[in-house]
Amino acid sequence: MKFISWNVNGLRACVTKGFMDYFKEVDADIFCLQETKLQEGQIELELKGYYDYWNYATKKGYSGTAIFTKKKPLSVSYGINIEEHDNEGRVITLEFEDFYFVTVYTPNSQQGLKRLDYRMKWEDDFRNYLNKLDEIKPVIMCGDLNVAHKEIDLKNPKTNKKNAGFTDEERTKFTEFLDSGFIDTYRYFYPDKEAIYSWWSYRFNARKNNAGWRIDYFCVSQKLKDRLVSANIHTEILGSDHCPVELVIK
Repeated sequence: MKFISWNVNGLRACVTKGFMDYFKEVDADIFCLQETKLQEGQIELELKGYYDYWNYATKKGYSGTAIFTKKKPLSVSYGINIEEHDNEGRVITLEFEDFYFVTVYTPNSQQGLKRLDYRMKWEDDFRNYLNKLDEIKPVIMCGDLNVAHKEIDLKNPKTNKKNAGFTDEERTKFTEFLDSGFIDTYRYFYPDKEAIYSWWSYRFNARKNNAGWRIDYFCVSQKLKDRLVSANIHTEILGSDHCPVELVIK
């Protein structure tokens, strides 16, 4: 099975930059979006052969997630059942026979870290949510996690130590999450690979200079380790300030 996750940073804009061509070409079994930035009825996509599920933020033009899947899930849920987290359209969970599939758009700690305290609460609550699912059946989780885990995961670690996405606090929470029974699939296959990123600022010619961050992930339950086939980051695909990430399992 092939899975794709992509923060499109505004789906309507991404569609004008070749989104549907890539969607059709990649032919994923499950294709996930983050930061759709739209409300119900604001876009029509031709998704022949797919079931589609959308979680919209209450605030217009903000956040939002979607999943397109060839196989119909047993059940679908939106959010993580905690009111303070569930009005920004950040999580969709599909239940299949032998695993849960979750896409997430993790809150950004923002400039000046003004949302870091909220982010810390989110991290604990979201980890607990995934751990409870994992007790029932294995979990495949993907999305924009808004954290570069290690220094190898961004171009300029020294100058970003206190910036959103690379604070000690955020990185420690990601370590806690992995230690609770999950695998960062890209690092599983490529523990030492450098200069492969999934997000580049629109400023300072960052993408041209490959001054990026790896903040988009596929993470899976440890019990799925033997089913992992490959993980990929498609840096060649344009259309957003992020690029798609991929996981293949058997």
